[in-house]
Amino acid sequence: MDKLELIKSKIIDNITLERLLVYWRFRKNKIVFTNGCFDIIHLGHIKYLAKAASLGDILLAGLNTDRSVRILKGKDRPFQNEESRAMVLASLQFIDRIILFDQETPYDLIKKIKPDVLVKGADYKPEDIVGYDIVKAEGGEIVTIDIVKGYSTSSLIKRI
Repeated sequence: MDKLELIKSKIIDNITLERLLVYWRFRKNKIVFTNGCFDIIHLGHIKYLAKAASLGDILLAGLNTDRSVRILKGKDRPFQNEESRAMVLASLQFIDRIILFDQETPYDLIKKIKPDVLVKGADYKPEDIVGYDIVKAEGGEIVTIDIVKGYSTSSLIKRI
């Protein structure tokens, strides 16, 4: 498999997700889940995702579809389409798989995955993180990671 095909193979659908979850659980892998729009990848994202990956064996990233980004961020977003955003994320060595979701929140996806660790930025209180109730009920943990000051997609957009 060439490098580009390897990157593409990290972007999975729901059927593949279900198969991988069975396999990962059988191997007793610790599954870490995070999500976002990841419209313009910057150093803040890289540090956040690398720290998230270090919390377990598998880092699974939920990626908002273009439609759900528009709902959350407005009609002028995303700047990059979902295929581009997914390929950029998939090219990061510490991300194991990417799954797109079309809802405003990844609640249904978290319900399916039941991650061992749910990660978001420290700008959220743990109990306010979507999926907190699911992960806690399953005995998992919620981790918040400090935001890297000076790096945000919104501030990059303003500077551009």
